[in-house]
Order: sequence, then structure tokens, then C-alpha cells
Amino acid sequence: MGPIIEIMADTAQAGDSTPADQVRRIDFHHHYFLQLGGASPSDVAATSAAVLKATGWRMPQGSFPWSPEKSIAAMDRLGIEKAVLSVPQGGAGPNAENRRSVRLLNETAHAAVQQYPDRFAFFASVPVPFDTPSAIDEIAYGIDELGAVGVTLVSSYGVGEDAQYLGGDAFDPLWEELDRRKAVVFVHGDQTPGSNRWPNSFLPIPVTEVPNETYKAAADLVTTGKKRAFKNARILLSHSGGSTPFLASRVAGLSRYLGTSLTEDELIEDFRSFYFETALSGFETNLVALESFAPADHLLFGTDFPAVSVDTAAWYTNNVARFYQSRPTRHAAVVRENALALIPSLASRGQVSARRAG
Repeated sequence: MGPIIEIMADTAQAGDSTPADQVRRIDFHHHYFLQLGGASPSDVAATSAAVLKATGWRMPQGSFPWSPEKSIAAMDRLGIEKAVLSVPQGGAGPNAENRRSVRLLNETAHAAVQQYPDRFAFFASVPVPFDTPSAIDEIAYGIDELGAVGVTLVSSYGVGEDAQYLGGDAFDPLWEELDRRKAVVFVHGDQTPGSNRWPNSFLPIPVTEVPNETYKAAADLVTTGKKRAFKNARILLSHSGGSTPFLASRVAGLSRYLGTSLTEDELIEDFRSFYFETALSGFETNLVALESFAPADHLLFGTDFPAVSVDTAAWYTNNVARFYQSRPTRHAAVVRENALALIPSLASRGQVSARRAG
């Protein structure tokens, strides 16, 4: 089957950069999975059933067991040159099993990068950050030993009254380390149920709750002053920050009224300092909001494959291309050039050589 991206090559004007069909995208939101149990049909079915029961989400057929080759096939269809692999790793508390599973996740991603260095990079997972020494040790192992290009965190850890969002004081040692390293930190919304069950089978937790959990984590970091205190950590919000661009002004006005020490303008400034990627949010309404809210070089591209099908990822990818069809230079920045500015090591080896020669 040929490429499924609808390309508008005829929209490029003289003097503009590469048209949409020729831009090689960099995907900042690309998951990988460890198969629970084995890879038999019954094991795969059991894993999918467990996800459905916990979140209401129906995983696309073929997501389990994951393989680098499955991702590469989808990437080729979507015009993606390189994907940054990640797994949002939650958990209720520190324990040895959590530490072991995180180490296995990081070594699995590293193996994919070793096998296909021009197609993959990865964000290191960390043990539950309440386990501060283990989390910091795994960051060092992931970045310094395995070559991770950053780390991934979920919006909150713990459940119910025990849940803490990323601005909590318990996470300060972790943020100090990430700030010291000037690390790229990919924040993904936790799979947390709301106060009520999800409305129906078309609106499970990933549709209704995950984007808002991302926003809540961003707002927590901003209103507690942690985003400002640890400003060297470059934080990327999944799914365009969820509702962040739309609710930042609400937070600025009302949290100021409630007594936060930052002014409304300072709060908005800190919200705008996040990076945002387009997974499951590549749509005109979202992109207009992002362009009016965030700096031009803080917009990045993502798909959420293989948690969604390649056809679903293509629909959003096409929307991004259509939105920028009269501005191919801007399109290239969002889907590629901004990524290379943020993490230069994402350039393929051939491109690095060409740039040095230039």
C-alpha cells in the first residue's frame, strides 16, 4: 500500500521551502509497548482486554506485540523520518517491580535505537518519582549510558487523595536534576478516571480525561512557581497541552485572585514557555489557538501511534499539512525544524555530515 498522506505539493510558492509531501517529519509522540505474558494470540488478547477494562480504550489491531518494524512501516506511510519513543510510566508508589519494569522499558527502547539509529530516539522512563534516588539514578542511566534524548513523566503519581501532580514539593529533587541537565521532559496525561465513569464507549479515559490531566499538571507547575524555578528544563506537553491554551487565562485570573504570588502576566508567560506537540490535536481550531499562544519555535509534531491506528494518525497529520498548505516554510518548522533546534541529535547521521560540510 502506498502513502496515505494527502499531499499538497502544488501549494508551494517560488522561494518557499520543501512542500508537504517531501518534508521528513519528526514524531515526538510515538509509543512502544512491552508485551505482558507472551506473544500468543491469547496473550495479545488478554493485554488488549486489560487496557479496555482499565481505560475504556480499544487498542488498534496489531498494536501488541509491538516491534520496531511495525513502527517503521507506519512511519514510512506517514512521512516520518524519526520517532522519539516513549511510555508514560505511572504507578501508585515506589517498589522494586516498578524499578525493574522501567529498566526493561529503557533497555527495550535503547535496543530499537541501536538497531535503527536513523529512525528512532527515545525518552527515558523513570520509576515513580516518590522514589527519588531511584528516579535520579535511572535518569542518569537512561541519558548518560543509553543515550536517551530526554525523559518522560506522567501528569500525576498516586491515586485519589494520595495523588500528587508534578508541581508538588516531593518532586523538587527530580526537577532540580532535570533543570541541572537542561533536560527535555515529555509530560503525558495520566490515565486517571474522573469523578464519574466515562460517558460512553466513544468517550473513554484517553479521550476525555488524559488531555485535561496534561493541562492540570501544566497549571500545577505554573501556579506553584515550579515552571519558573526550574526554567532550564524544557517541558513538552502532549496533545498540544490538552486544554492548556484555552484555560491558561482562566488560571491566570482566578489563581491570582486566590493568592498566588505570581502576577497574571507572569502566569501567562510561564504557560507560554512550554512546548506543544500535535498528536491527536492537529486540527485548525487547535493550531490557531497554539499559534496565537505559544512561540513559533515551541510547536512540534506528534502522532500517538501505535496507541491509535495509522489511519487515525494520518487524519491528524493531513490536517496539519492542510492548515499550513500556503505556508510550507512554517509547516516544515512545525513538523521538523523546531525538533532539530530543540534536540540537534535527532538529525540523521547523513544530515549531520551534510551540515558540517556546509
